[in-house]
Parts: sequence; structure tokens; C-alpha cells
Amino acid sequence: MTMHIDMETFTVNKRFPLTISRGITTHTENIWVKIEADGIEGWGEASPFGVGNHRQSTAMIQNSLQQIIPTLQSFHPLQHEQIEQALLRAKLPSSAIAAVDMALYDWLGKKVGLPLWQMWGLNRNAIAPISVTIGISSPETARERVRNWLQFADIKILKVKLGSPDGITADRIMVQAVREEAPTLELYVDANGGWNVEDAIFMCRWLADLGVKYVEQPLSRGEEQNLNQVKKSSPLPIFVDESCFRSQDISPLVNYIDGVNIKLMKSGGLTEAIRIVHTARAHGLQVMFGCYSDSTLANTAALQLSPLADYLDLDSHLNLIDDPFTGATLEQGILLPTHLPGLGVEQRASVT
Repeated sequence: MTMHIDMETFTVNKRFPLTISRGITTHTENIWVKIEADGIEGWGEASPFGVGNHRQSTAMIQNSLQQIIPTLQSFHPLQHEQIEQALLRAKLPSSAIAAVDMALYDWLGKKVGLPLWQMWGLNRNAIAPISVTIGISSPETARERVRNWLQFADIKILKVKLGSPDGITADRIMVQAVREEAPTLELYVDANGGWNVEDAIFMCRWLADLGVKYVEQPLSRGEEQNLNQVKKSSPLPIFVDESCFRSQDISPLVNYIDGVNIKLMKSGGLTEAIRIVHTARAHGLQVMFGCYSDSTLANTAALQLSPLADYLDLDSHLNLIDDPFTGATLEQGILLPTHLPGLGVEQRASVT
């Protein structure tokens, strides 16, 4: 009872480059992990990301997987807990762990012939609309990006990236342009740690008057001790992203935040994402699922847990011109998982 593991890299290019407070992304090289046992193949994805000094490059992820594969191939996919412990002991990057973890779940769902959301007893009709992202840009470019999204699909919610290197005046001008272009759409804001305490407090108050729903990661990772000042002064809910990788990160933050953004690449896959959901709920916090430069494969994996989330920010694959996978479908602003077993992801026919 063993399994065979393969992996390959693939490059995805963004239709529109994404600019956040830490820089600009036009494309990424992601990793496709395939686990085979008993004639069934499970798929997972790892994508690179960086948060401050914490960087997980494609090469780092790939090298770590190459080193651990001989060990993992002595297990069977049903030995999920033992595999997770082996991955953690080897101190693999969280993206590498995520790829293996989601491949194991994909395999299991295919083994029993059920999509994961159904296997877990979740309600596919209780999925919140997704937000789509407007990166840091000039007011004119932001307006154009809004129009592009609205032409692309029936979008309900916009997430605006702030924390401009040009300061909060530039942030305010950009948000006002987005609001004027989409006066009826719901707005969320993500500063990606681009503000200091004083600017964060000012912007939270100003954004509340503009009708924004919440603010995400106002301060950079490493400044969590200052979140209390922002929380006490903000009329808006405060979510953290970069400050929360795993479930154990939540307890020290509970008095300073209202919710957490879970990303499979940070958490190390669906197993830890489930732990984060339950830990957050136990502390009375809200839950969001987000993404990096993930393809349909990873976003459809995260979507399996989406009925448990208050907010969904799983739009990265919608901005790709060469996504090699098909899976979740966007219907009236809601991203829905398929009824296919496992993750419900297939390879595009045009990709060989």
C-alpha cells in the first residue's frame, strides 16, 4: 500500500498585473502535484508567495518536495495524518504542504465518489459571493479595471488594494474613483500592511464614511502589538491576513481583530484551514478565504470549504489568460464548486 508522486511546474500569466503595497505581479510559476494510488490520481497545487522576510519561491517549494517525495511514497493516501506529521517534521514550506494535502483530499473524494463539500456535509447553497480585486493604481486605471470586471461577469463586490507608496492621499483618491465608477457595489479594503498606526486609524474612519465593509491587514506583519490601537479606534471590522498563517496564530490576536483571511498556501492546505476555521469560530471571529496567484486548481480546493466562510476572495484564477485547469464556475457573482468527485478539477482539453 504505497503511492506514487509526480510534480511539474506551470506558468500562469495575469490578464491584468496586480499591484499591492509590496509590489507588482504579472505572472508566477506554480507547481502541480499528482498523487497516484489504487488507480486513482489526486491533484494539488503550490504557488509561491512572500510576506515580509517570509518568502516561498517556486525553487524552494520544488526542492523541498523533491527531498520529501521518497519518504512520502512509502505511505498510502489513507494515512493522511501520518503524512501530515512527516511533512511538518521535515519543515517544508507551507505551500509545499498545501499541495500534498489537497492532492490527498482530491484522491479521497475520488475514491469515495463524492465532491469534498458533500463529503464534509456542507451546504453548496450557502456560499457567499466572491470579491474581485482592484490593485493599487491611478484613479483612471482603477476605473478601467472596475469596468473590465463588470464586463467580465456579474460582479457584486470589489476588494480595493490600498497602502500606496504615495501615501494615504493617493489611497483616498483611488477609492473615491472606484466608488464613483461602481456606486452600488459593496467595497472591501485590503492595505496589505501598507499603513502605520496613525494612517490606519484615519483611513478606517474615512472608509467607514464611504460605506466600506471591512479593512484587512492595516499594519504589516510583525506589528501585531499595535493592532489594539487600530481596533479600539476603528468603526470598521479589522481582518488579518499576513499576521495569521496557522491556527496557533489566532489566540494572541483575538482581542485586536474581528476576523482572519485563510489562504491554503499559508495554512498548509485544507487540513489546517479547517483547524483555523474552528479556532476562529471558537473565539467569535469571522472567516474569509483568500488566494495568491493560484490557478483554478487551488481556488476550487479552497472553495470546498467556502460554506463555512463569511467572505470569499478567490478571484486570482479569473485574472489568468492561460489557466491549465477547469473547475469552479462563476454564477451571478457566486463561485460554485462542481458536483465532480474530489476537488472537481479537470485539465483543459487544450493543454497537453
